[in-house]
Amino acid sequence: MTKQKDTYGLIGKKLSHSFSQSFFLKKFKGENRAARYLNFELETIAEFEKLISNNPGLKGLNVTIPYKEAIIPYLNHVSSAAKEIGAVNTIQFKFGQLIGHNTDVIGFEKSIKPLLDDKHQKALVLGTGGAARAVAYVLGKLKIDYQFVSRKASKNAIFYGDLTKESILEHKLIINSTPLGMLPNVDEAPKIPYEAIGTEHLLYDLIYNPAETLFLKKGQAQGAQIKNGLEMLELQALAAWSIWNK
Repeated sequence: MTKQKDTYGLIGKKLSHSFSQSFFLKKFKGENRAARYLNFELETIAEFEKLISNNPGLKGLNVTIPYKEAIIPYLNHVSSAAKEIGAVNTIQFKFGQLIGHNTDVIGFEKSIKPLLDDKHQKALVLGTGGAARAVAYVLGKLKIDYQFVSRKASKNAIFYGDLTKESILEHKLIINSTPLGMLPNVDEAPKIPYEAIGTEHLLYDLIYNPAETLFLKKGQAQGAQIKNGLEMLELQALAAWSIWNK
């Protein structure tokens, strides 16, 4: 009788351009691991329970937009970091329990830390979703002051239209955690005063496809250092793999 392959997967809504499946299939092959990685497109998060019951061989899951926050009520436990952030991107299956983790924080911290120096005392975080909160969690850990920027002003975020040249000059680290500029919408970019960006700035985009978003191109044209989200993605995937194999 053929042994059933261990099954891992990704849950989200539109997954045709997903990084995770190709990454993990390559990893399984490299480790000579008899496993498979499936994309599970859910129209609503309510379909998650059916997914679990229909796939008893599941060993681990990744979670992507728009379900990083909505998944939490379906889990038995959530790590302290994921609970503070309010978003889960990795689900561990352990002794019949579903445990939520956030490995975005690991990937982001390891990716950005080598680029930081004394200039980067203040950061603008573009966006306020789960990814933005993961970024903020890391910035807090690194003792970097940060300000959220959003399409709507709130007690925690300022409005894009209220960003001044002075704000840009004051914040030498600018991080895009929104989907603006992601393939296929490559002509989009957050509306900030790019003309105030200079050589002391570091622009970091969580997007990895395309490799250079319009946000990064505009920053680079002003002399800024730039970094996309590919390394972060790879590092968070490796962290998820470690969690699944504990």
